[in-house]
Amino acid sequence: MARRARKNQEVTLGRRQRRRKEQRRKNVKEVIGTILYLVILCTIVYFILHYVGQRTVVRGDSMDTTLSDGQNLIMDKLSYRFHEPERYDIVIFPGPEEYGEHPYYIKRIIGLPGETVQIKKGKVYINGKKLKSDIYGITDYIDEAGVAKSAQKLGKDEYFCLGDNRPVSYDSRYEEVGPVHRSQIIGKVWIRIWPLNKFGKVS
Repeated sequence: MARRARKNQEVTLGRRQRRRKEQRRKNVKEVIGTILYLVILCTIVYFILHYVGQRTVVRGDSMDTTLSDGQNLIMDKLSYRFHEPERYDIVIFPGPEEYGEHPYYIKRIIGLPGETVQIKKGKVYINGKKLKSDIYGITDYIDEAGVAKSAQKLGKDEYFCLGDNRPVSYDSRYEEVGPVHRSQIIGKVWIRIWPLNKFGKVS
C-alpha cells in the first residue's frame, strides 16, 4: 500500500511538473509574441511618421480661411516621391528662421519651376498671363507685391508660394523667404483632423 501510495504521489508530482513546464513554455511564447507584436507596431508607426504622414499644427493666420490657427493636420510625405508638386498644392517647408518659434511654413504653390511670376495691379501673372484660376486668396487684390513687383524667373527646382491670407502672409514675395526649392518641401497638407467638425481632406 505504501509503495503504491508513493508511486501515485510520484505520478501526481510528475504531472504537476509537466504542467508547470508547459505553463512556462506557454508564458514564454506569449511574452515573445507580445514583444514581436510591439516591434511590428513600432516599425509600422515609424514608417508612417517618417515616410507616409505626419501630424502638424497650423500656427498663425496666413492661410485663412482655408486653414485656421490651431487646426491639426496630417501631412502627406509620400506622394512627392512619385510625382512633382503641382500648382495650388498646400505644402510645408522650413521657414527662414533656423531656430524660430514656428520653423515650418504652410503655403500654397502658385508658380512652378521655370515659370516667370509677377504681381501687377494686385493680380498674379504667370509667364505674362493673368492667373485666372487664382481663387484661393482671401482677398481679390494683393496689396503687397514684394519682390514680385518685378518679374521673378523661377529656377528648375523652385516654387513660388503664397499664403491664402495674403495681407498678413510672409511668403515668397519676401526676400527672406523667396522661392522654395524642391528639396525643401517636406510634404503637402492632406487631411484636417482637428477640430472634428472640420475633419476631412484639405483641397
